[in-house]
Amino acid sequence: MSTKAADDTGYRRRVRDLCTSWQAADRYLPRSDAWLRSFDPDFSKALGAEGLIGVSWPTRYGGAGATNRDRLAVTEELLRAAAPVAAHWTADRQVGPAILRHGSDRLRHELLPRICSGDIVCAIGMSEAEAGSDLASVCTTARAVPGGWLVNGRKLWTSHAHRATHIYVLARTARMPRRQDGLSEFVVDMATPGITVSPIADMTGEHHFNEVAFVDVFVPQYRLLGNQDDGWRQVTEQLSFERGGPERVLSTYPLVVEILKRAAARPADTATAAHVGDLTARLAALRRLCWDVAGAVDRGEVPVMEAATLKVLGTRFEQHSVELARKLGLFGEEPVDSLFWQTLLASPAFSLRGGAAEVLLDLVSRQEGGRGRDTFVHHATAGG
Repeated sequence: MSTKAADDTGYRRRVRDLCTSWQAADRYLPRSDAWLRSFDPDFSKALGAEGLIGVSWPTRYGGAGATNRDRLAVTEELLRAAAPVAAHWTADRQVGPAILRHGSDRLRHELLPRICSGDIVCAIGMSEAEAGSDLASVCTTARAVPGGWLVNGRKLWTSHAHRATHIYVLARTARMPRRQDGLSEFVVDMATPGITVSPIADMTGEHHFNEVAFVDVFVPQYRLLGNQDDGWRQVTEQLSFERGGPERVLSTYPLVVEILKRAAARPADTATAAHVGDLTARLAALRRLCWDVAGAVDRGEVPVMEAATLKVLGTRFEQHSVELARKLGLFGEEPVDSLFWQTLLASPAFSLRGGAAEVLLDLVSRQEGGRGRDTFVHHATAGG
């Protein structure tokens, strides 16, 4: 993959300089899964001050007017440095682009500049206990009332909702024969009366998951995204932003770096060389796929299949890195021990967040025009 176009803008250098200065001052410690688990509003505001959030958005909304490939340069460098980006990641990755594409002009001017400055934290209210992996089965409702909507329901696994200023909510606004119809998207202020956030600790003991309950929560009309009852088409588009980024590949990057360092320090042997070659080849191919997804977005396309493919293969790469560290026995000293256990405990979520692998495989096989799930699995496995 050529990154010349992105490098020429200086974005990589600017991100590296900022991350290096923060690490030199001991302001953060790199860790696996940092984009979800390392939350530091001050770091996000520092990025915002450097013009490194909302890079691809128009300048009139606080962005830099650059490309999505420029944004890829920024996000790759942040993930490479395992920077504490969780405070702005969701807003920059998908809520902001959804507002930009489908929000009212009032909503764009109200929220996008504040996202770019790092002052807004967004959560995603999609998953529900009753729906599981079937997003079309959401039960949260939004009922039209004078001036807006009343939202009632519950959302689950809502990362950083306890810290969020705003939450994206997918809700049912009409009952129709086809479950995918009658859904609408909203951006809800978390300070609105009627919202309750309950913590859910994950298996590491960390708290970023939550359950969010809505009881007669009033949402003004201008906070509806796009057209009423057309939320399924829009959310499918939005999920391509969620699934198609380098965080689906680089969550385990700090561990990958340690694997490569320690493998290089060992006496040469054919088995280790083969493992290292496989790991680096997979990483190179996945970076290229990220590059292609970003290019498709720049062309105004909605790369649903490509993003789903990246998510499935990226998950496999991340899980493989954990297994490779175990297989090569790279233990006994820091930082690899801490990175391994961080990554191992986080890894069960890799195949679920952003869409379960089985659901994504079916989505890809349908969009491939009937090539079939087994064919995709074969090629995905053969290509890493």
